[in-house]
Amino acid sequence: MKYMMLVCVDPDIELSAEERAQVGPASESWVEEMDRRGVRVEGHQLRPVSDATTVRMRNGEVLIADGPFAETKEQIAGYDVLECADLDEAIEVASKHPVARFGTLEVRPFWTE
Repeated sequence: MKYMMLVCVDPDIELSAEERAQVGPASESWVEEMDRRGVRVEGHQLRPVSDATTVRMRNGEVLIADGPFAETKEQIAGYDVLECADLDEAIEVASKHPVARFGTLEVRPFWTE
């Protein structure tokens, strides 16, 4: 079953210099492990919310706004598409992601017919 894993972080969170230095290598190790296991289909880091554009259509008019649609503390920093046997495996994969220690990982199945 395919799952979307959204990697969410609070941009105001303050990590120590050591923690910041560990995130990149730990993320690379996670990607290597999940690619080797064959559960990671694809994934990418996203540009910051300051680069986001929100598009809405209201009463026949296109409304464009800078920034994200949701006014939330946490912001989507990246995503991964996972191919897992079941939700338990998707949760296990998400729990191993280094951002799970200070951010939030939302795992959601793709809609299937």
